[in-house]
Amino acid sequence: MTYQNNFEKWQKKKELPEDLRSDLHKMAHDESKKEDAFGKTLSFGTGGMRSEMGAGTNRLNLFTIRKATKGVADYIQTFGHERANQGVVISFDGRRMSKEFAIETAATLARNGVKAYLFEDSRTTPQLSYSVRRLHTFMGVMITASHNPPEYNGYKVYGEDGAQLNLQAAEEVISFIEKVGDELQLSASNFDEYVKSGDIQIITTKVDEDYFHELSTILFDASLFNTTDLQVVFSPLHGVSGYTVQQIFERLQFKGLHIVQEQFKPNGEFPTVISANPEEKSAFEYAIRDGLKIQADLLLAIDPDGDRLGVAVKDENSYQLLTGNQTGAIILYYLLSRMEEYGVLPENGRIIKTIVTSNFGESIANHFGISTENVLTGFKFIGEKIDQYNKSGAYKFLFGYEESYGYLIKGFARDKDANQAILILTEAAAYYKKQGKSLLAVLQVLYKEHGYYKEALVSITKKGIEGAKLIKNALTELRDNPLEKIGELHVTEIQDYLKQTTSYTDGHPSVKISLPKSNVLKYTLEDGSWVCVRPSGTEPKIKYYIGVKSKTEKESNEQLEKVKNAMIELMESKLK
Repeated sequence: MTYQNNFEKWQKKKELPEDLRSDLHKMAHDESKKEDAFGKTLSFGTGGMRSEMGAGTNRLNLFTIRKATKGVADYIQTFGHERANQGVVISFDGRRMSKEFAIETAATLARNGVKAYLFEDSRTTPQLSYSVRRLHTFMGVMITASHNPPEYNGYKVYGEDGAQLNLQAAEEVISFIEKVGDELQLSASNFDEYVKSGDIQIITTKVDEDYFHELSTILFDASLFNTTDLQVVFSPLHGVSGYTVQQIFERLQFKGLHIVQEQFKPNGEFPTVISANPEEKSAFEYAIRDGLKIQADLLLAIDPDGDRLGVAVKDENSYQLLTGNQTGAIILYYLLSRMEEYGVLPENGRIIKTIVTSNFGESIANHFGISTENVLTGFKFIGEKIDQYNKSGAYKFLFGYEESYGYLIKGFARDKDANQAILILTEAAAYYKKQGKSLLAVLQVLYKEHGYYKEALVSITKKGIEGAKLIKNALTELRDNPLEKIGELHVTEIQDYLKQTTSYTDGHPSVKISLPKSNVLKYTLEDGSWVCVRPSGTEPKIKYYIGVKSKTEKESNEQLEKVKNAMIELMESKLK
């Protein structure tokens, strides 16, 4: 069926909400917009769905939400009545339509014989992950698009271990969604009736209290919070973490928390930020303003769905933003050194990081005799490993993280948890301040001991169907014509995670990669630098990750710029 046929079918749908009817009217004479909205079916990937909202088969709306949920329900039904009765817990962030999409999800599940548990108000992603485990549900759904622009929303699906669906389960769910067919043929469900019947259960704050208790168990010395003079400015960036963070710090009697008031309440329009992404310096504009007023030691910003933490540390009369790799290194060092101090560092301890995360953390872990495991990009792979460790007993999980500001200290949640991260990082800052040291001073000591690891990320946006083709073609070109050099540096090793092979340019035979297949290429260069190329799983982007290490900060910064600029220049011709 052509995009014109799909568009006409939607035009003829009588029970179409007014906002979607308006969208159809606006694109009626714009063939490119019409093709983008109706030229394909919104894909449900291994992490769920994320898209612009609006009318169309390739947009997130009540009909595509209904279709995805019908597929999830059909998948659950194959496991029998007991699993269907275990049900699905649903949470949502503060974006446009998030609550409406959550209600639609709950009602569709109930209509199809699956019990639904729905939070009465917005909660963070890690709280959803925890609730799957706490309520012993079979699955979970989080309605969120993280830090994407206001016109986006998303639908993430979790397994009963509290982690995002593993690859096999995700592929099975996708197959059931594809079988559903025409989303317009699915009838709406009566939410209120299912609440009355008990098929939908509204979740009370008891689950929150249990989560708050678990958070308290990650601390080494809770007394640091009510004895320190540490001053912290915090912003939830118009997201849903404000209430949770405020609660956990109040319970610890921490007097040094200052909240950016304009950004405290959830607001899906994100009116005070260019991007609600704590990786971006612009997201800290208001926090820096407040920090300078009170000379705060630390600025902390959490992204809108509460799973990623950004950090800035006072540096004389300004603030230095830390990268995700730097924050991860500081948290890891604090965890391992305090465990060693308390005599609780396990012999079989292990940290987990992604293949695009700095090797800095691995060097720190090695110093403490702790092993490191690398997994594919995506926190679901870290959650999957935690579950494997718990079942086999082979390793004790100590810390999981990724360069994109995601951290997990304890496995009571199985997705990245900014609530855990903000607690342990604040405790670390208070601990080191008592010793007369800032987090920047700690970082410099780690660099001197382990080498100056520096990293960069370049994201190139290519929107629409045509953009997706350009990204696909660029990666095909890299495989068909393997890179021999990046800039002036020769490539010594190529890891192709789609072919699951590591090949060497010196003639050594290729070896198999044991990780799952993924459309990722990683190059190691003659000086030990590395570059990784992958398409984003949630946005219309191709990403280049670069990592270098030298004996001095100056050398590392210079080398990083050289490799980054060479990679950008090399890829420009491949994306045309």
